[in-house]
Amino acid sequence: MAGRDLQRDARIVLGPGRQPVRSGLERLRPDHEAGAGEVTGALATRRRFLTRSLAAAVTVCGAAIRSSSALPPSARLRVGVIGCGFRGKYLIANLPPIAHVVALCDCDRRRMAVTRQPQGDFAEVLADFAAGDGRGVAEFQDYRRMLDAVRLDAVLIAAPDHHHVGMAMAACLAGLDVYVEKPLSLTIAEGRRLIDVANRTGRVVQVGSQQRSMEVNRVGCAFVRHGGLGKITLVEAPNYPGPLTPPNFPAEPVPAELDWNLFCGPAPLTPHHRQRWVKDEFKIDGLLWRGWDLWRDYAGHMLTNWGAHSLDMVQFALGQDATGPTEIRPWPERIPSEMDAVWSDKTPPSGYAADPREDRMRFCPVEMRYGDGPVLRLTPGIKELVFHGERGRLFMSRNKFRTEPAEIAPPPVDPEQVAPWNGVGNVARPHLQNWIDCLATRGRPVAPLEVGHRSVTVCHLGNLARELGRPLRWNPVTERFVNDPAADALLDRPRRREFELPG
Repeated sequence: MAGRDLQRDARIVLGPGRQPVRSGLERLRPDHEAGAGEVTGALATRRRFLTRSLAAAVTVCGAAIRSSSALPPSARLRVGVIGCGFRGKYLIANLPPIAHVVALCDCDRRRMAVTRQPQGDFAEVLADFAAGDGRGVAEFQDYRRMLDAVRLDAVLIAAPDHHHVGMAMAACLAGLDVYVEKPLSLTIAEGRRLIDVANRTGRVVQVGSQQRSMEVNRVGCAFVRHGGLGKITLVEAPNYPGPLTPPNFPAEPVPAELDWNLFCGPAPLTPHHRQRWVKDEFKIDGLLWRGWDLWRDYAGHMLTNWGAHSLDMVQFALGQDATGPTEIRPWPERIPSEMDAVWSDKTPPSGYAADPREDRMRFCPVEMRYGDGPVLRLTPGIKELVFHGERGRLFMSRNKFRTEPAEIAPPPVDPEQVAPWNGVGNVARPHLQNWIDCLATRGRPVAPLEVGHRSVTVCHLGNLARELGRPLRWNPVTERFVNDPAADALLDRPRRREFELPG
């Protein structure tokens, strides 16, 4: 297999001015062609104007639009950002200049304040935003008010996981394009509902599975997919810990700047306690506290956090983007006797769970089989993906891979394609650019909803097998378990009336 073919298969649009972008723009539909989700009147006129502006922006050299001052405000994409924590700040800093952030939203006003006037680690990263768009940005605690009150073209969602689907659905129904962070969903069923709404409204939605835009990872996945290792028999992934049910924390006063009801959102409204939600801002037992990421009410912990990246690469490399595993088996007898050292700085030791069984099962290894194909195994003690094939093995992590034996590896990736992911503050820049490019072409982004949904479904299946403690059979076509009503009952969760899914 020629290395040139692999590189061509893996190539994506990573920035303005590349020929693939210009080719895509030539396929823009004429203005008179109506499609699903299109609008008429003043909004349609602005959409056509923005399409032309975006087209012009991505066909000139990158240097010509390095500064947003080179573009008139009317020609820029009006973006609202929902979620101003660690991730939201970095995404703002990495938006292309064509994007004009006009509104911020966070249930905690303090996070919006430090986004507009950044300090510490973010002072340099957000310096351009603070000196430019941040000066006139509107602020909201409730994303629904922001969608109603501000004229937007798109939204960027970096809120906690349990909010992703509801926020993205509301944005699509408001006629906006969406960039939503991974993991896409809290449950399998809600992810499918979001896909239905996005398809019905014709919105472009990019999931923040950014390794899809890393040229190194794309080449490695293409190498596996096109037979570089021969037939794949086994894929090993880290044994990502699952979530816990929070204990009954004593009630603490709610900070004046925080709307606790909005944070809880569709999840149960519980008494406020900082250990329920504050993430990576204080230490307990020497561990940066994971906050909302740890608890089942809000997330799937590391299996849907980091696992959403690496298991997405498994789906990509195996050519399984439109489907998934069919058999899922937990192995309680293989649970390590001590907490895996790999996770010693990412998940708390035993003793924080309300249920001792759940505390143990969060570390349970899981095996998943893809039909009559390879087995995916969550293996304790490893830190990267390992693809086992007839000709050797491929080891993959963020922005890197290697093979054993070394001589079977494809040609190395151009260093210029590697560089955008290196350095402090370089977070998802090419991935965001691909999304912006697709707003002009109305084309399919590199991490569309169906892909993000299928990849996080693999993560959810692993957590559900741990929760039930028994083997499961899954039908990826119907997205139901096979003759298993008890497992089907866990495909979705009740939502509070105020936060039911729209549409």
